[in-house]
Amino acid sequence: MLPTLRATSLRAVRSAPRARALVRGLQTDADKSELTGHVPDKHDEPFSIRLHDDSFQSYKCDAPSTEISVTKGELLHMYDQMTTMRRMEQAADALYKAKLIRGFCHLAIGQEAVSVGMEHAITESDRVITSYRCHTFAVLRGGSIKGVLAELMGREAGMSRGKGGSMHIFTPSFFGGNGIVGAQVPLGAGIAFAQKYLKQPACTFALYGDGASNQGQVFEAYNMAKLWNIPCVFVCENNKYGMGTSAERSSMNTQYYTRGDQIAGIQVNGMDILAVKKACEFAKEWTVSGKGPLVVEFVTYRYGGHSMSDPGTTYRTRDEVQQMRSTHDPIAGLKKYILDWGVADESALKAMDKKAKEEIAQAVEEAKQSPMPGLHEFWTDIYYAGSEPKRMRGRVKDEFHDYN
Repeated sequence: MLPTLRATSLRAVRSAPRARALVRGLQTDADKSELTGHVPDKHDEPFSIRLHDDSFQSYKCDAPSTEISVTKGELLHMYDQMTTMRRMEQAADALYKAKLIRGFCHLAIGQEAVSVGMEHAITESDRVITSYRCHTFAVLRGGSIKGVLAELMGREAGMSRGKGGSMHIFTPSFFGGNGIVGAQVPLGAGIAFAQKYLKQPACTFALYGDGASNQGQVFEAYNMAKLWNIPCVFVCENNKYGMGTSAERSSMNTQYYTRGDQIAGIQVNGMDILAVKKACEFAKEWTVSGKGPLVVEFVTYRYGGHSMSDPGTTYRTRDEVQQMRSTHDPIAGLKKYILDWGVADESALKAMDKKAKEEIAQAVEEAKQSPMPGLHEFWTDIYYAGSEPKRMRGRVKDEFHDYN
């Protein structure tokens, strides 16, 4: 028996390096895509980019192509949006610390490539629904910076007239920040069902975090979506940590893109905005063409804590956060593309940064000037406008409001 065991062991040792070499992991650098042709002079003329070979992993489907076309104008627009969104979140941070924002406040600093990249791959007819880390999506989907900041401060100029905070911000194509963990996932499946029922050539992106991925309602939504083959893209924003808990401590399977059972999935470098854009284009084409739902996992990172009340350093080191900021930042990655490919020079980008800073400062001041909602606002938005009853009971039995 000994020679046989020895021979078997030797074969295993010899084959092990080869087997390991076949397993390639996702890379999350923000600046590893390569220019494959020349950059045209015109801002609206497309040119070709090759994404890093390890930008995607796939489950039950082929991975998206690593070829993508962009224009100079689109790259600059992406940069402008990402820098503006980050400054908006930084302004919210400062307003919270100044006690002008109270309660809950969840920021997405570090995750800008997901919201901006997605927006550049979809249209107004597509729908987006997400969790309470939603401020950037609300602006990009038709809201305003002033409206978001005023809403966070509970002012009348807010997108929900100061009555909802970040967990209740909506536009015609954005169905909110939602406060109950994971509850937006079945809602997103329902929106996608409506799109299929009405035969609309569109899809719904239902976003949730790695912390919500173990919710039973997420898997129930998966099941119904696959049974009916509805055009829903289930998007897990895996920023590595839930509420003070690493993904490894909360999930036996941290390959979230594989957790849809019979639903195909892709894992995406969520720090490279070009990879995000390509993945969302792939996801829309997959779902709208009738193949049913798709699970997409964006591997990303948040620099701050889970919320403003979380310092974000009790369950991870400051060195880890600094390392991600210095080597994987999505805005720095896009800036490198723009400079290396000759799309714009440093002075042009500085001018865009200055413009974003001024825009946010003006929005902050205008939001501060907005008053708190008056008592009359408490009787609005209870029913859809025009469908209110004649009278509405208030807080106590003898308090009523008559609708005219």
